[in-house]
Amino acid sequence: MTTITKIKTGSKFEDHASYSRIVAVDDWIFVSNTAGRNPETKEIPEDVTEQTEQVFANIERALAAVDSCLADVVASRVFIQDPADTETVMTRIGEKFRGIDPTTTVTCPPLGSTVYKVELEVTAYRGASKAEITYKTVAI
Repeated sequence: MTTITKIKTGSKFEDHASYSRIVAVDDWIFVSNTAGRNPETKEIPEDVTEQTEQVFANIERALAAVDSCLADVVASRVFIQDPADTETVMTRIGEKFRGIDPTTTVTCPPLGSTVYKVELEVTAYRGASKAEITYKTVAI
């Protein structure tokens, strides 16, 4: 039988838009688009690198709630408000995902507010961090 776990954080946005921070379906884990708001202070850093750090902290905390971790991430979608910030954001994301190497989509759409400089959505598979990995190179 399939087990579904839905994680809420108490965010007014989750309540208003009726969504969960995480939905885990058996070992598949879907994390909603996550911004860099500190959950304790409710503040959002102005610096794009600091926002990126907070985004990862929020995602790692969310994954831990369902016995997972960043190393289980198999796909990411990166949303950057200002295309000029792409190099900075992707450098930090590259550092965080080094050796994990998920699929990644990067786009620069307008976000829900200009205060958000970066948001990240991930899909993880619980246990992927312990799986045997094979790398292949193909010409595409």
